[in-house]
Amino acid sequence: MARSIPSEISEHLQLMIAGYVLGDLDPNEATEFEQILTADPAIAAEVAQMQQALELSYASPEVKPPSHLRSAIMAAQVATQDATSQHRPRAAQKARLFPWGRAMGVAAAVLIVALGINNYQLRQALQAAESQPQPMPTSGSLTYVLERTAALDRASATVVVNPNTLKANLTIRNLPPLPPGKVYVLWTVLKQGAPFTTDQKEAILTKVLNVDAEGSISQSIAVPVVYQSKELVSRVAITVEDAAAPQQHEGTPVMITSL
Repeated sequence: MARSIPSEISEHLQLMIAGYVLGDLDPNEATEFEQILTADPAIAAEVAQMQQALELSYASPEVKPPSHLRSAIMAAQVATQDATSQHRPRAAQKARLFPWGRAMGVAAAVLIVALGINNYQLRQALQAAESQPQPMPTSGSLTYVLERTAALDRASATVVVNPNTLKANLTIRNLPPLPPGKVYVLWTVLKQGAPFTTDQKEAILTKVLNVDAEGSISQSIAVPVVYQSKELVSRVAITVEDAAAPQQHEGTPVMITSL
């Protein structure tokens, strides 16, 4: 016959349940608890409830502490004060306070795991956000759509510039593969006489393009300060250059904005 279950589970048994759920019991304690669990269906229900509470803790729900937890905390505090005032032997104090210390350790472990998961998720979200182009405000942005040549009949390229932050969303698709030693380069071509330093073709090297195997790239890039005076930007172009010296600007445009 199964033994009777008290109306309220003792503090010691609650600590054993918590240790069992978190895998914190030593072999002897685990054996003892499994015997209790087999004999008392009410204990099994308490274990299931605590497992559910632990799972919900990862979602950080706002919950009111159970009444028995408040009682346990107050009882532990009174016990600590009594032990200090009566100058009990050190060994006796340690034996009395150990269950409460273990409970605090269990609670701290749960908190550390939850915070670790939240921090990991935040880091993952931040890395994902940094690897993706940031949306540009439609108001005040400058959009440059590059036209392709006959050799690049499937290619497309768009540069959306925020002149206030000097950041641009660059989106290119279907550039054909290049032979070794060659790279695609994005140029900002200025109007003749613009008060900025340019190369012999009135251009500023804006970005050496590292496209993927499909000839595509989508990322946020920095652009020259000249975009703050958009009337000075004549064209935006893409050329094929020598990878060892892309600044030489020897190639002719394979994609370029219209006049």
